[in-house]
Amino acid sequence: MNLKIPSLRADTVTQANDLAATLQGYTSSIPTTDEALRAFAADVDRGLRSRPKRLDCKYLYDQRGSELFEAICDLPEYYLTRTETQILTQVAEEIAAETGPLTLVELGAGTSRKSQLLLDAYCGVDPQPDYVAVDVSSSALDKGARTICENLPTVRFHPLCTSYQDAFSLLSKIGKTMVVFLGSTIGNFSARELDDFFQQLAVNLVPGDYFLLGVDLHKDVRTLEAAYNDSAGVTQLFTRNLFSRINRELGASVDVNQVEHVAHYNEAAFQIEIYVKFLQAQEVFIEPLGTRYKVDAGEQISTEISRKFTLDGLTSKLAAYGFTTQRVFSDPDDLFALLLLKRPESRLHLE
Repeated sequence: MNLKIPSLRADTVTQANDLAATLQGYTSSIPTTDEALRAFAADVDRGLRSRPKRLDCKYLYDQRGSELFEAICDLPEYYLTRTETQILTQVAEEIAAETGPLTLVELGAGTSRKSQLLLDAYCGVDPQPDYVAVDVSSSALDKGARTICENLPTVRFHPLCTSYQDAFSLLSKIGKTMVVFLGSTIGNFSARELDDFFQQLAVNLVPGDYFLLGVDLHKDVRTLEAAYNDSAGVTQLFTRNLFSRINRELGASVDVNQVEHVAHYNEAAFQIEIYVKFLQAQEVFIEPLGTRYKVDAGEQISTEISRKFTLDGLTSKLAAYGFTTQRVFSDPDDLFALLLLKRPESRLHLE
């Protein structure tokens, strides 16, 4: 990778006083319901034609899926949310003091549950902080908006119902920014997707912008596998719900009681691998495209990965994309970490 440093952008002096207008123009490009349904059908079709078969994890988060994931976050085995929340509770004011006033842009915001801790801290350095919540679930955004407006009425809440990839072009248009990416969502990326993500951030953030990243750290297999195989079976319901959605929106008739959630830790790859295993042979019909796919008994379809990280490896990778590590916050057991990163004083082009 070669890094080239061009001249500073002239518009870095522009502040976010016209943020609402910028976002209004941006939302006009969000796909319609029909376009989103066609994209869903095409992605499922492509995934079932793949060898091995796979489905995109973003489709886990319809309204029911988002509700189930909220329930997962409260499970005793699922340490990630609990630990990250504890860290944020302790360090949110330090983060706000270090960065000063700015616009917070959260990717994969969900219901903005943990972000409230950050926003409360930023109310101490900015009387009316701007918060742009980006998520594919409109129901989660609606819930987050109600909660933020009730608990932190001075926060200017700006919802964007779209994927975070589609939001990248927004970042350079809204003044001083901190991108917030919590929950170790980067763990869902393949190696190539992770490189693409960091590159897009590096290209679209401007000098002086910040990046707050939550990451799950490599640890013992028992703790990791328990987090993705809860005893109450909520994670199984979450995984099955993907096929309930396919049935409802794409006209399939998969018997969801005959599929089961499977999750194990691949130690060599440092990642949890999650599958749907078919207990009996079934057919998946994609009505908008008129295509049918047979899934054999015992066959597994990949739905998600969750990669785990070491701090040395991750900070080195981020440095290669021009991010400097300002602070690292962790818990006493080193289960999870928050990284506060900053763009250097010149914008980088990556080749």
